[in-house]
Amino acid sequence: MQANPYLPIRKVAVIGAGVMGAAIAAHLTNAGIPVRLLDIVLPDQKDRNFLAKAGIEKALKARPAAFMSRKNAALITPGNLEDNLGDIKDCDWVIEAVLEKLEVKQDLWAKVEKVAKKTAIISSNSSGIPMQMQLEGRSDDFKARFIGAHFFNPPRYLHLLELIPTPATKPEVVEALSEFGRTALGKGIVVANDVPGFVANRIGVYGIVRAMRHMDEAGLTPAQVDALTGPVAGRAKSATFRTADLSGLDIISHVAADLNKYSGDDEDFTLPQYFQDMVGKGILGDKSGSGFFKKTKDEKGKTQILGLDLKSGEYTGEGKAKSKLAESIKGKPLAERLEALYTAEGPEGDFMRASLNDGFWYAAKMAGYVSGSLADIDNAMKWGFGWEVGPFETMDILGVQRVIAEIEKSGMTLPPLLQSMKDSGAERFYESSAITTPSGEKAEYQAPYLILTDLKKDGAKVIKKKAGASIVDIGDGVLLVEWHAKMNALGEDQLRMVQEAHKQVQALGYAGLVVANQGENFSAGANLPQILSMAQDDDWDELDEVVKEFQKTTTSLRYSPHPCVVAPHNLALGGGCEFTLYGDVAVAGAELYMGLVEVGVGLIPGGGGTAEMLTRFTDQLQGNQPLLPAVQRAFELIGTAKVSTSAQEARELGLLRDSDHIVMNANLRIEEAKRQVLALAPSYVQPQMRTDIPVMGEDAVAAVKSAVYGMRQAGYVTDYDMVVTEQLARVLSGGVGRNRGQTVSTQHLLDLEREAFLTLAGKKGTQQRIQHMLTTGKPLRN
Repeated sequence: MQANPYLPIRKVAVIGAGVMGAAIAAHLTNAGIPVRLLDIVLPDQKDRNFLAKAGIEKALKARPAAFMSRKNAALITPGNLEDNLGDIKDCDWVIEAVLEKLEVKQDLWAKVEKVAKKTAIISSNSSGIPMQMQLEGRSDDFKARFIGAHFFNPPRYLHLLELIPTPATKPEVVEALSEFGRTALGKGIVVANDVPGFVANRIGVYGIVRAMRHMDEAGLTPAQVDALTGPVAGRAKSATFRTADLSGLDIISHVAADLNKYSGDDEDFTLPQYFQDMVGKGILGDKSGSGFFKKTKDEKGKTQILGLDLKSGEYTGEGKAKSKLAESIKGKPLAERLEALYTAEGPEGDFMRASLNDGFWYAAKMAGYVSGSLADIDNAMKWGFGWEVGPFETMDILGVQRVIAEIEKSGMTLPPLLQSMKDSGAERFYESSAITTPSGEKAEYQAPYLILTDLKKDGAKVIKKKAGASIVDIGDGVLLVEWHAKMNALGEDQLRMVQEAHKQVQALGYAGLVVANQGENFSAGANLPQILSMAQDDDWDELDEVVKEFQKTTTSLRYSPHPCVVAPHNLALGGGCEFTLYGDVAVAGAELYMGLVEVGVGLIPGGGGTAEMLTRFTDQLQGNQPLLPAVQRAFELIGTAKVSTSAQEARELGLLRDSDHIVMNANLRIEEAKRQVLALAPSYVQPQMRTDIPVMGEDAVAAVKSAVYGMRQAGYVTDYDMVVTEQLARVLSGGVGRNRGQTVSTQHLLDLEREAFLTLAGKKGTQQRIQHMLTTGKPLRN
């Protein structure tokens, strides 16, 4: 097979250091890619690189964070288009993120063509201007390497990358960016047709415009609409108007204007007058500090969300609103929530039904035009706008024939796709042999990565199942333990299935084990209600056994006779963190919020976390270096409940090792974890528990007490924090009666952990903290 001439991509130039360009540059550095960031020269600035440097600073200050580690900013070299355009000559990819004006882009490409190397991919991040229009005057060679590569804001967090080839774009360019985007940048790739708005913005902006119209008709406010169109409807937390603020009202205005210019007569993208007035006044959303919503601080310094009164133009306290309809269905399965929203009476129901029907109608109308694939349209809305299910998947849930009847009842003419569905009588787009898209494609959904639910459709792949966990054969001689409880809290089901999986690996001759899942989070930690109940009932022998069992299970991932790989993602807290720590290898999703947070509920890590972090940090000491830095580092990590904001930061904190793997695309974790098991298996030797861990003894307790006392005097810790950290210090010391330099075993540290855990669980202050966390979801500062 011939190598792709446009790979590998080792260095990238980003032209345009505004909010989007700087954020794209930041995300490239998250993948370890050096970036040349260029912008124009401001005549009134002495620093000719002022705009590029300002872009980097804004990216460093961005919230949510654009960089996975602040250290990544060092990979960006700022410059300007007058002095440094020639520096792009060694870049493998040149990305444009300048003003959404056709003439500006055309002028830039004329300059870029003179200096970019002949194997460089050239792309535009335009959110609406067709790619073909930007190529006027360019050579055939340039056109062959040119493609739209449209990121969504913020690029680090939104999964979608739309690739928009022109008729002249070489297939190798599409293949190269698809591969690089999917693996290096962690993106979900949708190949869109070169039409105004492409896929996600074409359908998403239409939905926003129509939602605004229906809001006015129903007499609702932006906050009320967001309460209905957010998570309760299977949509992103940013819902409708908060999404507009995040995207930038000016961007939406530009896209809507372009779509009005190029779309058909029945596709009205005219934004309400109040929206146009806001843009005219520079009220552009988050980038300008205010939009439909505005963050402020009240007299006590507490963050307050204000909402814009569209009639008065003033910000009021109506930044958040509760919906009776939304509250009544919160927590129910998505299908039930969608059914309730679609059939509800009153203004809220009228709004939801009208908005959903408009979205269904338009998605069906765009099928075959923006993309020949229904799955690509669904994925674009899921990955670009944060929907749980796309428009065609939603119609499948509600019943296609009912949706068609509702659309006809509203007076809209059915587009060809819906007419063909009506004629066939089919209730679902997917899994329906009768239905093809307008381009003739069979309407089947095939994910571009392994999905556990698909594997489990074949009952033979499920080795064993309980309510909270399953053992699944993922092929090639590898078993996987999947947790599927609420927040993947760790209780009896989860522990038993890991233990059972070890037995199955040995009994059936499997190569090894993966612990992973495709839920929202890897695990939010141990089963707190169970711990609280046992402590309040004085079931100390039973709680002791529970903690022993937890330790036995976490440590089994390291001390079993076969390789065990753990693949965490999103939340990996408390016990979820401890399971990750003990894997032979961790294959972590790049977005990883990992930490030992037990002190927040008045406990210390009792599943091996304290023992592992002390051992890990002690092992990293050089030569005869004193033990105190290792103890201090473990104490700071655990005692302050530090949580990483990314997998990179988890590595910096020591929660991930250099030998662990970070996967930018979390959907590829399980496949990579499987590869790691298969790589380890042929020469795997069962590790033995350590017996040579040096400890400081009582000196460690004294050092920690001194530090905590200072923190208490400064008001950083509470009285009960001191009680908890004293127990933590005793474990980190190696136990009472130990002297500096003595060695202990892993099992000894585990026993100390368990003793400290049980001691704290019996205290009123800890039980108050656990109860408060269970009731409010927030830590108690007692």
